[in-house]
Amino acid sequence: MITHAELRALALFDGITDEAIAEVLAEAEEVPFDTGDRLWTEGAPAESWWVLLDGTIDLVRRVGREDTVLALFDAPGRWAGGFIAWDADGAYLATGRGRDPGRIMRVPAAALKRLLEGVPLAGHIIDGLFHTARAVESGAREREALVALGTLAAGLAHELNNPASAAVRAVDSLAQASARLLDSLGRLSQAGITAAQFAALDALRSELDPLALRRDAIATADREDAISDWLDANGVGDGWVLAPPLAAAGADPDWCRRMREALGPAALDPGLGWVASAMQMTSLQSEVKESTQRISNLISAVKSYSQLDRASVQETDVREGIDSTLVMLQHRIGDDIVVERQFAEDTPRIHAIAAELNQVWTNLIDNAVDAMDGQGRLIIATRADGDSVLVEVTDSGTGMSPEVQAKAFKPFFTTKDVGKGTGLGLDISRRIVVERHGGDIAVDSVPGRTTMRVRLPGSSTAK
Repeated sequence: MITHAELRALALFDGITDEAIAEVLAEAEEVPFDTGDRLWTEGAPAESWWVLLDGTIDLVRRVGREDTVLALFDAPGRWAGGFIAWDADGAYLATGRGRDPGRIMRVPAAALKRLLEGVPLAGHIIDGLFHTARAVESGAREREALVALGTLAAGLAHELNNPASAAVRAVDSLAQASARLLDSLGRLSQAGITAAQFAALDALRSELDPLALRRDAIATADREDAISDWLDANGVGDGWVLAPPLAAAGADPDWCRRMREALGPAALDPGLGWVASAMQMTSLQSEVKESTQRISNLISAVKSYSQLDRASVQETDVREGIDSTLVMLQHRIGDDIVVERQFAEDTPRIHAIAAELNQVWTNLIDNAVDAMDGQGRLIIATRADGDSVLVEVTDSGTGMSPEVQAKAFKPFFTTKDVGKGTGLGLDISRRIVVERHGGDIAVDSVPGRTTMRVRLPGSSTAK
């Protein structure tokens, strides 16, 4: 049972009259707890005020897929909750979980509100609120930043792996094709072809195009089968190796007949091998070029996204930042979300902290992807709005109710499932847009369409 003397011994109640302590005791309930017991839950309405009497409690937040201990209640008098006493939307900032067995006092928020009126206890409560809330929020923000960095790093690794693997495979195949080409040249020399025959061979090679775009896959497969049958009928070995690159480059049985007429039966096999190897090498070289260019583009996108090579405040084109953000989040967007850019030509450049704005675009796009559950339409529009820039991120997700829209920018508020969100993304975006850049951010939502609208002054300088 909690006693008057026990509360009087706590620094939290210094300067509190005996009558006020008696009022607290009249409303209080003693709650014993053991290791692992959950006393209050992150995100739930803070309907009770909790004051530690003895024992130890962990303050835990779910960030990403992990439970993270952000703070520790290890001394009598540490407190949490009761926020509804001064904020109707007040919620617990973290989960309270017993570490060492002990006792805690619970007072209903409604009773706390009455006790706050006209007693020095209010000063302790408000002071403690800001220190505790800021400490928890700071820890959560740091953890959120690390999770976001890890997510981007994983996505970048995934995006880099595809072109890098393609380049490695192409280089290995290129070595094999090069060896076959040299072997074919040697066999052509042994066959004793003339200069005129080699010129005819090269002319036939030039008729083919291994990089031709939009070839009909079915037609190419049919040509491959026809070439393979022709090669078998004419005694050409390794037809299964020669037919695919020849068919892909546009060859057909008629082209093969002309090759036989130009070279004769003895030189036909090495002549076809030489052309097939040349076609394959050209195709593989193009694949290596495309893969390495993709890697280079990703590196450029990372530099643009992080703004590593630029000053903090600079003249910025928001369209560039949005483009680099889309590249960084491609692994999240996937193939089932159609991205539509509606960038107006008259979108003005602004003075801003580009890396911070990229964090805003990251949060808005990431939320939009979650709202669409991986499938839908994402529209990102930019245009001039007087001297300002207006950026709109619209998704075809389920939308937000008026109640959710009213709370969307509150810290720690989230509609996502446990472990899928921290409720800090829109709050961070609001701080960057409003407090750092002097702009504004708003949400407009109906079922099937949600638009996040960001307005940034064109002439102001970020703080």
